[in-house]
This record gives sequence, C-alpha cells and structure tokens, in this order.
Amino acid sequence: MLPLHNNINAFKMKRTKIADLLAEEKHGYEVVVKGWVRTFRSNRFIAINDGSTINNIQAVVDFDNTDEALLKRVTTGACVSVTGELVESLGKGQKYEIQVSAIEVLGDADAEKYPLQPKKHSLEFLREIAHLRPRTNTISAIMRIRHNVTYAIHKYFNDNGFYYINTPIITGSDAEGAGEMFTVTNFDLNNIPKDENGAINYKDDFFGKQTNLTVSGQLEAELAAMALGQVYTFGPTFRAENSNTTRHLAEFWMIEPEVAFADLDENMDLAESFLKYVIKHVLDNCQDDLAFLEARLLDEEKSKPQAERSEMKLTEKLQFVLDNNFVRLSYTEAIEILKRSKPNQKKKFQYLIDGWGADLQSEHERFLVEKHFKCPVILFDYPKEIKAFYMRQNDDGKTVRAMDVLFPGIGEIIGGSQREERLDVLKEKMKDFNIPEEEMWWYMDTRRFGTAPHSGFGLGLERLVLFVTGMGNIRDVIPFPRTPDNAEF
Repeated sequence: MLPLHNNINAFKMKRTKIADLLAEEKHGYEVVVKGWVRTFRSNRFIAINDGSTINNIQAVVDFDNTDEALLKRVTTGACVSVTGELVESLGKGQKYEIQVSAIEVLGDADAEKYPLQPKKHSLEFLREIAHLRPRTNTISAIMRIRHNVTYAIHKYFNDNGFYYINTPIITGSDAEGAGEMFTVTNFDLNNIPKDENGAINYKDDFFGKQTNLTVSGQLEAELAAMALGQVYTFGPTFRAENSNTTRHLAEFWMIEPEVAFADLDENMDLAESFLKYVIKHVLDNCQDDLAFLEARLLDEEKSKPQAERSEMKLTEKLQFVLDNNFVRLSYTEAIEILKRSKPNQKKKFQYLIDGWGADLQSEHERFLVEKHFKCPVILFDYPKEIKAFYMRQNDDGKTVRAMDVLFPGIGEIIGGSQREERLDVLKEKMKDFNIPEEEMWWYMDTRRFGTAPHSGFGLGLERLVLFVTGMGNIRDVIPFPRTPDNAEF
C-alpha cells in the first residue's frame, strides 16, 4: 500500500495549476496538483479544484494500493496534494486526468460539518458563509471575472495615458452633498466632549474637525487633473444609506477618471470607450466562467414566466453592448418619451412622470434602455436642482452638463459631468447648496489659479461586475458585503 508520504521527493516538485494543465497540448509526464476536494466517488475518482479555473481535474486512485485510512480523510472540502501521471481521460467531458502515484492530505475537513456539500445551495445561504463561498463554482467564477474587470480597468487607463491617484479614504468634505456618511472619530463614545452650546466639540477629536469615510474621490482627483492632465482613482467608498435593496452596499469600490480640457461630449466618448474595452476583455478572457454563469442563468429562468425571461443570453447581451453605439439623449427628450409611455399612461410606474424636473428612478432608466431603445443610453443635461453643485451650468440657467450611462438590468452604471470651472458661477452654486466657502477653499483655488474646462465620471465596480456576470444581487459580486446590520467576517 502507498504510505501517507509515499514519495517525499514528489511533493517537492513544483505544483502546476489546474488551469495550466487543462491548457496543455501534451501529456504522459508526472505532475503535482494541489487543491480542494469537490467530490470523491467510489473511493477512486477525486475531483480537485484549485481556484485557477472553474474546471476540476480528476485524480484516479488505485484503491487496492492506497492506504485505506488515508482515503477516509479524502472528503469533500479537504485540501490535498496529488502526484501522478497526466494522461488522456477515458471519461467524457474532460481532457486529462491524473493517475495518482502519491497523495497527501494537507488539510482535513470534518465531513459531517462541512457546509458546502456537493449539491445546489441558495445564494442567501452562501452569504451566511461568505468565508467559504468562494469555493463554490458560482462565486469563484464571479471573483475571477471581478479580477479581470479590475485588471482591464487599470490597463485601459494606463494605455490611454492616465495616472493612477490614491485619494483619501478619510475626508472632511462631502463630495455628493448627500449627508449619508460614516463618521470617523477617536472620541470615547461614552464621554464625548461638548462645547458651550452643547454641540460635539470636534476640535478635540483626532483630526481637529469632523471627518468621515469618503463617498467619492472626485474632488481630490479634480485637483490632480489640474496638474497631471488625466488621472483616475480606484478605491473603496462608503455610504451610510440604510438601504437593503439588491443594488446598494455600504462599502463599495469606485473608479473615477478626471480629464483636463475635456467637455461633456468627450466625457461621454470616454465612458463608452472605457465600458466597451472592459466588457471585451471579459469576453476574451473569461469564457469558461461566463459559460458557467450563462448556463446557470438559463436554468434559473426556466422557473420564470415567459414575459420575465431575458431576451438574450449573457454573452449575447455583452456582445450586444460592444456592437452598438450608445444612444445619447437629453433629459428633456427622455421626459417626453417617459410621459407618453404606456407604463406611465396606465399608471404602471411606481413613480409617475408628471413633467420636466422629475428625478428619474431606476424603473424609468430601465424602461428607456430595455423597452424603448433596447440598447445602452447616455442621458445628459439634467435639471440643476437634482444634480451636484460642481456640475457645469448650461447657458439656459436651468440645466447642468451632467450625464448618466444606463445599462439593461442595472439602470445607472456611470454618473458624471463636465465640472464647473468658473469661480463666480461655482460660488453661486455653493450658496444654493448651503456649502460654506471656507470649508472648500482648496477646491475653489483650482478655479482661482489657472482654471480650465474639465470633466469626469464615477463607475461603481460592483455594478459593472453585476452586469457582466448577470447576477441579480450586488451582495454576490463582492467578497464580503457590508450592508445594514451586516459586518460579519
């Protein structure tokens, strides 16, 4: 029988990733594979996965010549190292398998307590065991795609002459004006100092003023763009919005390019080019993971009514984005379309469109994309009252040079604008938004000293990953979701 360490020298061989083995053109040589047991059938066939690919490799054990006590430790979830000859597989659906000459259990798994048994688990259950869920096919596929999205983002900006800027996570400004921020403090919460008026005395806090976790790196990125020309940020952002929808997280990652000398039209060009580049990278480099997720979605849709099923498969939807120009539509034109739409006239919208000035909701955005135009849409020139103070005001005095990119199934995926570079106009807008000039002196200085037209946008990484994976809940496309009442792991 093979002992636990049959050939100690074999385990000193360099490990080969399963993805690399399955891509090999040759076989008939000795390999070492290390990974986690997905299944062990008939005391003979071990399905091993190491995370490098969604595909397992089968290791075939000679039961008669292997220690029985060792084989009892080869359970679902256990971590093993196998050495053996890579041979053509006799079974269907797999290119190669390993004829095992030595096996070592690197980490045991309690077979009775291991929660990821070889059966289908609900996504809700997997969120409860987020520390183990990357071992499932669904979540591992999403995480590999998320990595490829992230890589493509950095590559796109690098290859187009942008500089990566690290903007602060702790900030004293609220870039969005939303007021829904997490406070950062070093106070003893049982003994918070107060001033003579009974208000919190932030002068005694660590930074000498009230500070928060950032909702955006945009304002700081604007400063960098006024020196470096083209920059982008990519980092965590935080919203203290008490929302439990499938589209919201309290902690998420944002990509925010800022470009000097660019107007709104160039900003829209950049957004479309950027999104298409990233999606093409995923289509070119994640075929196996996309195929798995596509099959999963098709299986899920069998239980839905015909009217609710997607018209396109996942990869078809991604290719459709690449093959079609984004429709560019003013907010005013969009309002007229929505007012005349059947859902609005038949009062099917939850938020009815009565007229110009309405703040568009996800249902309106998705109608424009999925029903009316049936392709991605860029809306621009929004009413100034519903957009942020830093957006450039148009000559009509009513609208600002804002833009939103709308995607099917998602709604808004990018929000951006041409920034207000005129100091006098910016001052007036800050008054309208009750933003004290003394708190934003540094931001206004860029308008005092060599101001220039500039534009930028923000993209939530998780919303883009949600789109390219076809998933329905944003909590399933980030490793450890942070939501109300949930900061586990």
